[in-house]
Amino acid sequence: MNTPLRIAVMLAWLPVVAGAAEDKPLWEVGVGVAALSFPAYRGSDQQHSFLMPVPYFVYHGDFLKADRHGIRGSLFDSDRVDLTLSLAASPPTDSDKVDIRDGMPDLKPTAEFGPEIDVTLWRSADRTRFLKLRAPLRAAFTLEASPRAIGWIFSPNLNVDIADPPALPGWNLGFVAGPIWATSKQHDYFYGVAPRYATSLRPAYQASGGYSGSQFLVSLSKRYAKTWVGAFARYDTLSGASFIDSPLVARKHFAAAGIAISWILDESKMRVRVDD
Repeated sequence: MNTPLRIAVMLAWLPVVAGAAEDKPLWEVGVGVAALSFPAYRGSDQQHSFLMPVPYFVYHGDFLKADRHGIRGSLFDSDRVDLTLSLAASPPTDSDKVDIRDGMPDLKPTAEFGPEIDVTLWRSADRTRFLKLRAPLRAAFTLEASPRAIGWIFSPNLNVDIADPPALPGWNLGFVAGPIWATSKQHDYFYGVAPRYATSLRPAYQASGGYSGSQFLVSLSKRYAKTWVGAFARYDTLSGASFIDSPLVARKHFAAAGIAISWILDESKMRVRVDD
């Protein structure tokens, strides 16, 4: 699985932020900029660092929602259990710019979607702190003239969020940790080496399905009157992954990080009740 790109990469790695129920604008729009550093793909030893523009869009509709949780459709929700549509994507990778993949086909951008069940295991009385179990199951497809199905990804995780942490009033602190599993088709897309692309340093390899490693993330963000700022740091380990013997895995442990600022340009005058 390539580094996720959801709302211009950065926002995918800022987990759910707790907050008490309050009235918020139906929609908000803005623009921003992010500084990012992440590997070309999970297991790559080549890091990409750059500045990029990012959109800022929030929508609190009854069914469709776009916010810090991501872009999703609410299929069912109760006081403790939410069933939503989970969406994600990954950017392309130019194989000529990744030494270990030189001469192989480029990795196309991908889109992922599927159901997600969120279970609130604990929350404070004022709803500013909570612990959730999130279980997204997504099918992945390449984004090209003739899209291809490239398997399934299951990444259950525990999400802890704290609003107004000690000494940081107004800020939101989040933690996410969990394992990842995927099918052989998903693993082979990123880590397989067809015989025709094999070399003396890159033997042929066919990946199997199963465990894909684990991820650990911490994020911090704050919404001001007309601006939003956020930062994240993510650590991944591939130790024990079913594809660990692939010649395309150059690094078993790696990190990604980013910081962003967005300016809110306009918002709806209509207010809606939002309960995180």
